[in-house]
Amino acid sequence: MLRNPLFSKTLMICLLALLLLIPLGMIESKISERQMLQNKVQQDIALSSSGPQTLTGPYLLFKYKLREKSVTRDEAGNEKVVLSESATLEAVVMPHNLKIDGNADVEVRSRGIYQARLFNLHSTVSGDFVVPEGYGINKPVGDIIPEAAYFVMNVSDSRGIRNVPALTLNGTKREFSPGGAVSGNGMHVKLDDMDVSQSHAFRFDFPLELQGMTTLAVAPSGNNTEMTLKSSWPHPSFGGSFLPRTRSVDQKGFTAHWQVSNLARNRAAHVEAGQQAAPETFSVDFIDPVNVYSLSERAVKYGVMFVVLVFTAFFMFEVLAGLRIHPLQYMLVGLAMAMFFLLLISLSEHLSFLVSYIGSGAACVILIGTYLTGMLRNRRSAQAFAGGIALLYAVLYGVLQSEDNALLMGTLLMFTALASVMLLTRRMDWYQLNQSE
Repeated sequence: MLRNPLFSKTLMICLLALLLLIPLGMIESKISERQMLQNKVQQDIALSSSGPQTLTGPYLLFKYKLREKSVTRDEAGNEKVVLSESATLEAVVMPHNLKIDGNADVEVRSRGIYQARLFNLHSTVSGDFVVPEGYGINKPVGDIIPEAAYFVMNVSDSRGIRNVPALTLNGTKREFSPGGAVSGNGMHVKLDDMDVSQSHAFRFDFPLELQGMTTLAVAPSGNNTEMTLKSSWPHPSFGGSFLPRTRSVDQKGFTAHWQVSNLARNRAAHVEAGQQAAPETFSVDFIDPVNVYSLSERAVKYGVMFVVLVFTAFFMFEVLAGLRIHPLQYMLVGLAMAMFFLLLISLSEHLSFLVSYIGSGAACVILIGTYLTGMLRNRRSAQAFAGGIALLYAVLYGVLQSEDNALLMGTLLMFTALASVMLLTRRMDWYQLNQSE
């Protein structure tokens, strides 16, 4: 069978296509390496500024002890009541209503050719608390011994707090202290002692200037939590457990409004200490609209399909036009197509992705067209091949811009190529063709 010239040529073309997986794999590895380097630079910038931010709270933290009674008997069998105090316990009361109004602007910080986006949140946090009698715990009020009370606001990275906010609590201004009262990042205010046998109501508000990287998340701490966020960044990505009730996104920026009730969350309004961080959050990512590394990596995955289509076209030209093409010529054209992906990632680190794509595609089409003019000794055929390759690059760009339809478009392209080959060769006698080799 190996003496069959047609079979040998087909096998050689398949082996060449497989061999081109090596440079394509090396290019894909280089793209991953550059992406990892970009991520490292972003982490370094986060270490020197602030990372992604999650707001939890505000909430009221109460430290208390319980008066415990125990009955013992002496040697004579007489009962004796012994009073003791428990270890210090904590209770947390979440806001009844919580409202956050904010505006976020985005700044870009560069290190070499790599960039990281930092957001600056300018907000006002307001709401009210209703502290029930006995902190709402299921213990007799007379057995509760108050120790301390704190107003706490937690953030995931305290370095991002850009102001020294003053808390207005029932009309009285108080200064925040650093830290989350007990542990964690954030700030707190120590409250005056309050009568545990009575319920208390508090209204609060304070300004918060917060910087973070890429992601802003908010835990809906209140029984009713509302947040309105405006920004001039036109490429938000909303995530978390709750999407905005309303949102408006255009080239001038976005406006989003969240409203989350306590009934929609998997936790109670009053929880024990150590559980105050709600597992559910809603978030917005200030994403890069064009991730050149992700797009380039996706493009390389279609590299083999491109090579197969071009090699198939060459083979059909050999069969139909009777012109012999050497395997080395196949390999050179395949390498030129692989070079497109390396040019793409190299240029896109300095130019926009569209400009880089057009420049890389044009360079490869001109190179291949010039080479084919000499190889095929027919300018018109060479121009037709070059035009077909340019069309492939245009189709690939459409696939990259429409990730949801990538499989459909790729499948249609391969089906069209196979149908063309079958229709062009439907009356061909392959045995006779092989004998003429």
